[in-house]
Amino acid sequence: MGISGASGSIYGGRLLRALVETGQEVSVCFSSGAVEVIRNEEYDAGLDLLGAHSDQVLEAFLARHDIAPRQLEVVLPANMGHAFASGSALADAAVICPCSMSSVGAIAAGITRNLIHRVADVMLKEGRPLVVVPRETPLSEIHLRNLLTIKKAGAQIVPAMPAFYHNPQGIDDLVDFVAGKALDVLGVGHKLFQRWEGR
Repeated sequence: MGISGASGSIYGGRLLRALVETGQEVSVCFSSGAVEVIRNEEYDAGLDLLGAHSDQVLEAFLARHDIAPRQLEVVLPANMGHAFASGSALADAAVICPCSMSSVGAIAAGITRNLIHRVADVMLKEGRPLVVVPRETPLSEIHLRNLLTIKKAGAQIVPAMPAFYHNPQGIDDLVDFVAGKALDVLGVGHKLFQRWEGR
């Protein structure tokens, strides 16, 4: 899993926790931009991380989302020698949540500036599942073109667009819906939201 520098780190945290809770073997890579976003968004959640070292920021992020460090592998974005940087490692799937438009652009152009981009490139070239959860608004023509490019290359696009038919009672319900839709595309069972059953 990659968490890039788009607003909406809460989506990444919820999806990460759900993957861990369902017993998936998870490696997660936070881009440098993600650390800066988390620094600001977690501050809004009541944690003063503005002057904290990046390790402290990530530690607080995992704690806030009830994830123990032993439950997953945290990989540095510069670690281009990681196993999942190669198609021979046979990773089951990859998800980037949230995914910045900068990362979408890099993936669409085949540019691997960090491990997140490289893993996405590997998933596409190997024909394995890649789920991208973009979080940006409004979208420019460039954004739309890049999203279409990676969709045509095999990625699944799950925009961070929560629904309201399940009668959400707060922000957590909206976040759960988006995380749940990403899990659906990944083929991972969950009970994060009530499914529409018709009238």
